[in-house]
Amino acid sequence: MFKIFLNTIILFLFSVSSFAQFNENKLGIAINAVYTTSAEIFLNPNASDLEIRNKSYALEDILNPGLDIRYRFWQEFILGLNVEYISKTANAPNLTAFVGNQVITLEVEDGFRVIPIELTVHYFFPFSTENFKFLMGGGLGYYRGEFIRKFNEVELEVVQRKFALGIHVSASMDYMILDNLSARFEMKFRNPQYNVKSKYTKTEIIYQGNVIQIPDEAFETKVDIDGLTFILGLVVNI
Repeated sequence: MFKIFLNTIILFLFSVSSFAQFNENKLGIAINAVYTTSAEIFLNPNASDLEIRNKSYALEDILNPGLDIRYRFWQEFILGLNVEYISKTANAPNLTAFVGNQVITLEVEDGFRVIPIELTVHYFFPFSTENFKFLMGGGLGYYRGEFIRKFNEVELEVVQRKFALGIHVSASMDYMILDNLSARFEMKFRNPQYNVKSKYTKTEIIYQGNVIQIPDEAFETKVDIDGLTFILGLVVNI
C-alpha cells in the first residue's frame, strides 16, 4: 500500500514538473507542411450501376500548406484550430464529348481544391519531458471543397456545394529547439468527403480543328481524401 502511495506521489510531482515547463507558453502558432498519401475522385457517384458508381480516379502524394493555432486552456488540455489549403490535379482521359455524331474521350486535367477548417482538443501527456512534448487529440472538421477540371479554355464553376463535416484524431510531438521555438511532428487520421455539383463555363470549343460539344447540364462529383496525413511544422510559442 505504501509503495502504491509513493509511486502516486512521484508520478504527481513528475506531472507537475512537466506541466510547469510547458505552462510558460500558453499559445503556439505553427506553419505546417502537410503531406497526404492519397485521395479519390468519383466521377459518377449517383450512377445506378454499382460498378460505374464505385469507379474512382486516384491522386497521390498531395502536398499543401497549413496553419495551426493552439491555446492551452487547462493544465492537461489544449484547444487547436487548423486551417489548410489543399489542391491537386493530374491528367487523365475522363471527359466524354461529342464531335458531330461521334462520342469521343478526351484527356483533361482533373483534381480537387478544398479548405479544411478543423477544431481539435489535444491532451498533453504527463510523461512529456523538458525537450519533448507529446499530445493526442481529436475533433471535428468542416471541409469546403470543389472539383477541378481544365480542358483547353474550359473550366468548371460550382453550382451546388453540399455541407461536409468529418471527425479526425491525431498524435503529435513537439521538440523544443529554443524556449519559444519548437519543431512539430504530427500524424493525423481523417477521411474528408464532400459532394459538389459543377457545370462547364463553355459548351462548345474548337479542338484540333473540330467543334467539340460539351454537355451543358450540371453534374455531381464526390471527393474522398482517404489517405494518411503527415505534418511537419515550425512552432512559435508565446
